[in-house]
Amino acid sequence: MVLAPVIPYQSSVRHPLDQRKDVIASVQKHSPQARLEEAIGLAHAIFLDICHSEIITLKTPRPATLFGEGKITELQSIIDSEEIELVIVDHILTPGQQRNLEKKWDLKVLDRTGLILEIFGERARTKEGRLQVEFAHLEYQKSRLVRSWTHLERQRGGFGFLGGPGETQIESDRRQIRNRIDKIKREIDKIKRTRELHRKARKTVPYPIVALVGYTNAGKSTLFNYLTGADVMAQDMLFATLDPTMREVKLPSFGKVILSDTVGFISDLPTTLVAAFRATLEEVLEADVLLHVRDISHQDTEAQRNDVIEVLRELGIDARSEDTSLIEVWNKVDLLDEQSKQACLNEALVHPDRTVAISAVTGVGLEDMLTLVERKLTKTFKEVRLSVAPEDGALLHWIIEHTQLVSRQMDEETGFSDLVLRVSQQSVGQLENRLEGLRTKKSG
Repeated sequence: MVLAPVIPYQSSVRHPLDQRKDVIASVQKHSPQARLEEAIGLAHAIFLDICHSEIITLKTPRPATLFGEGKITELQSIIDSEEIELVIVDHILTPGQQRNLEKKWDLKVLDRTGLILEIFGERARTKEGRLQVEFAHLEYQKSRLVRSWTHLERQRGGFGFLGGPGETQIESDRRQIRNRIDKIKREIDKIKRTRELHRKARKTVPYPIVALVGYTNAGKSTLFNYLTGADVMAQDMLFATLDPTMREVKLPSFGKVILSDTVGFISDLPTTLVAAFRATLEEVLEADVLLHVRDISHQDTEAQRNDVIEVLRELGIDARSEDTSLIEVWNKVDLLDEQSKQACLNEALVHPDRTVAISAVTGVGLEDMLTLVERKLTKTFKEVRLSVAPEDGALLHWIIEHTQLVSRQMDEETGFSDLVLRVSQQSVGQLENRLEGLRTKKSG
């Protein structure tokens, strides 16, 4: 369903700047130049060869073609001279606009949504990732089936000469797409139920979850590799990784945690993709601490932050709340000049409970980040001191399986074990019930 070019296309990227007031808030929160550079980065992510790029100012977008006739003719000359085979428009095109531009230029045209779908199709590795991408792609294509092939004529229904005119080929294609979408939904639902079982299983394990979130290319995978010693793909490329990865990490004072790396966010992420990857992103909802990794060296770092906060809000997480267990990790300070770097470090100190400046490449600030994570976790996990009799082996086994055992000392004379535990909020009640049941059993 998703086509990935084997040979790099000669392509052209253009970012239309819409001057209408009703779209300025959504489009111009990123600078036009940054948006153009991002679009070029997206094209490079699927190995396209960029021959031409420019920012086009639109005073009055045309319903039929988005661009005016003069600009279309001007771009036609560039397409001919550069022998361009693909045009990428960093804007959401209607099916009609895409079809009309393809007819006028006689080549393939991709809009922002289509380009991101191509990248996701190229990057997805797991069965779940591939299903989610195909689902999003089919939803996107469903409204873009047009009468552009010679075989799109009425098929005869029934048997032999008895049938009537039957359905058109385009209706048949849409029906097949709907059937495939329904099948994928069922498969994704199965995977979602399996994920829920895994989450329930993890809740019985005493390890808290720390999830990395952030704009694509902010350095999440680099940080993940640094902390875990894993070999997750980490490149200076948009959407270098898609599939979520989880590894065990030992914090200096707290103990073991599970670190989760998630798919990167992006501005104007297609709603079909947000819906398709919701099952994956729901891992974030179960996290005890969220690390919002930001590329602090990027010129649009604040706009990128707002995009991430908006996606988190769609998932049901209020990242702006003071009560949230979210830490802003200002990454890539090593790319700043000395003056900007010092200013960044000083600004991070203004909110020591919510921000920390680091470099995932050099390791600067990582110790402070882990200390802050530990402080957040100690608010979530209760420390309990307990003495367990030698005959209460079942209780001791449950404690080892469901809590974090900080220390254990055994009295050689009595055989009692003096324990220091960290217990999650969910497990505190279970522990109290077991202790109460044990006391009742002994007193009876």
